Amino acid sequence: MSNSFRLTAATGLHKGDRQYQQDQVAILQHPRNQDCVLAVIADGMGGRSGGRKAADQVLLTAKQLLERFDPQTDEPSALLQNIVKEAHLVIRLTAISAEQEPHSTIAAFLITPQGQCFSVHAGDSRFYHFQSGRLVFRTKDHSYVQSLIDSGELSEEQAEGHPSSNMLLGCLGTEVDPPAPIHAVRKLALGDAFLACSDGLWAYFSPSELGQTVHMLTAKEAAMFLVSKARERAQGLGDNLSVVIFKLEPLIEQENVKARESLHKVNPGLAV
Repeated sequence: MSNSFRLTAATGLHKGDRQYQQDQVAILQHPRNQDCVLAVIADGMGGRSGGRKAADQVLLTAKQLLERFDPQTDEPSALLQNIVKEAHLVIRLTAISAEQEPHSTIAAFLITPQGQCFSVHAGDSRFYHFQSGRLVFRTKDHSYVQSLIDSGELSEEQAEGHPSSNMLLGCLGTEVDPPAPIHAVRKLALGDAFLACSDGLWAYFSPSELGQTVHMLTAKEAAMFLVSKARERAQGLGDNLSVVIFKLEPLIEQENVKARESLHKVNPGLAV
């Protein structure tokens, strides 16, 4: 990865106004290559324990497959699609003996040592790519409402707050194999920011609001602000919510600090 920028990241997780937490979020660093990092969001569904188990399985599968992944020779898109495929299979097997049917969405993205970003999603958890606050790409939900938008029956504005907004057409744990579309950013650049989140968060923000928040604040500040603002806008009716943010930032300030420290060591009396 280029040494001209640094990667900063943060996560946010909140139970919302629900009785149980079924969202899960994680940042996983490759055990043998620190320049390879995987971010995962999973929004579980299926009763008190079923949804949480499904989300936990998504993260466990992601961790296990990342450990076996070779960042120098293996295909990133294959890793992400295998996470979806294998987690789906285990969740389906779990459903055989479960009282409720466990399901989960997923939104995951992988930063590679080669300076690329690959994403995958299933369901209505989303992945966003911003450049200096401007939306470059957003995933399309695998949902009934999105199908109405695609067919021209609804506009994006009309879809907000639709009564069938939680009806999914594709996710992990269903009888049908989940979709697993891949999006690739072939060359990372300064100003790039990547955000993945569950519907409990994105439902309360426009893409412009998300982009500007991530652009103006640090990753940690942005995650904290978005969780807090989503809770405020939910007005006591909020779902579980989760978010993960990565930003590519310049090293200029960090290098200036090092330079000032070096000058001070050479001449301790010098004001820097």
